[in-house]
Amino acid sequence: MREADPEAQRKILNRLKRARGQLDAVINAVESGQSCRSVVTQLAAVSTALDRAGFSVVSSAMQFCVNDPERAAELEDGLTVEELEKLFLSLS
Repeated sequence: MREADPEAQRKILNRLKRARGQLDAVINAVESGQSCRSVVTQLAAVSTALDRAGFSVVSSAMQFCVNDPERAAELEDGLTVEELEKLFLSLS
């Protein structure tokens, strides 16, 4: 994420911070003995937020690789489009 578009990076950070807040809510729900339904619903929200952040990270990296493959390989420790595809698939 060294060369990420600042707006894309801001959105990714917002998603991750939202997920962190949702995870805190899950922890509090478990500690306070809330219902299984409530805990699972909140866990699903955390999972979705993390998935979306992951997809955004991979998408930003793919755009960078396509637009400037040589610089992307240099800055992202040789990360190739094929490796990005594997990362993307690891999120699904």
